[in-house]
Amino acid sequence: MTALRASGLTASGFDVVALGSAIVDLLVPVSPQTVAEAGLEAGTMTLIDESEAERLWGHFGAGGQVVAGGSAANTAVGVAALGGRAALVGRVGGDALGSAYAEDLGRAGVSFPAPGGPAGPSGHGQASSAEPGNGTGCCYIIVTPDGQRTMRTYLGTAPDIAPAAVQAALTGGAAFVYLEGYLWDAPAASAAVQRAIDAAPAAGARRALTLSDPGCVERNRDGLLELIGAGAVDVLFANESEITGLWGTTDFDRAVGETRAHCPLAALTRGAEGSVVVTPGDTLAVAAAPARVVDTTGAGDLYAAGFLTGLAAGLDLKACAALAGLAAADIISEYGARPHGDIRARARSEGLLI
Repeated sequence: MTALRASGLTASGFDVVALGSAIVDLLVPVSPQTVAEAGLEAGTMTLIDESEAERLWGHFGAGGQVVAGGSAANTAVGVAALGGRAALVGRVGGDALGSAYAEDLGRAGVSFPAPGGPAGPSGHGQASSAEPGNGTGCCYIIVTPDGQRTMRTYLGTAPDIAPAAVQAALTGGAAFVYLEGYLWDAPAASAAVQRAIDAAPAAGARRALTLSDPGCVERNRDGLLELIGAGAVDVLFANESEITGLWGTTDFDRAVGETRAHCPLAALTRGAEGSVVVTPGDTLAVAAAPARVVDTTGAGDLYAAGFLTGLAAGLDLKACAALAGLAAADIISEYGARPHGDIRARARSEGLLI
């Protein structure tokens, strides 16, 4: 069963239209000593400016793997890998990295119906121009042998998402509009976010939100709670730290109770303990799929991909969580935030898709 057939969309519709910052991921496996030598605090995620992006390119650029990334893009690629129809609405610069980004998404089976930004410095060793901040965004994902990530992100033109691109992506209908929480850190994206929230019902789409990061939740808690309280979130994704931070508690069970009272459906991940699916009337715990942890980059993104693909395909909530856990386990077993091998075939072999 493909998600598209199950959702009953027209041929031009998408199962998931993801909205997020279009960021080129530079994946760099290094030793802890190398992280320290670069003057970075291991295990942290920080936004950086163009000059720091250039400095890190000089330190790590030659040894990295370049992939079209960003949280929402990772989820869209996961949906496509599982047989769904996915689109990303984002913005890149008119530079070499921007072109490479769009081409990479196309190879992954994801539509990218958004205009590029004005020509600007790509930074990171590509051709540049005189106007700072208009280049394609880049995230340095520096991974040590224990699987720990140190992330430094230059946003460039990524937050400047055009509301018209959102409308265009929804023209043929969609099962889900998926918003990454990181967008709440980007005031330039607020008009596009609001367009997605407002336009989703008319496109037949449910609205899904991932909280993205505990720091993001802390910085934007009031706005996120306002969105949830207004009934504008149909499906919520979060890990344990994010959901407890959202509700201002350290008690996971209390956070589950608050989530149940305010969200129609939530999928909460707990690492090796698996995930918990929360509805107003029930709590369903689902074990994690077996995995050897190499790199946790993209685990939450692929969990969301599996869960949304399952929902669009008409699977029950336990099967959705199992499919999500399988996708997450696949990602953390190797470096990078892209599916490894044929995860759709694996899902079929385990009876999760037909």
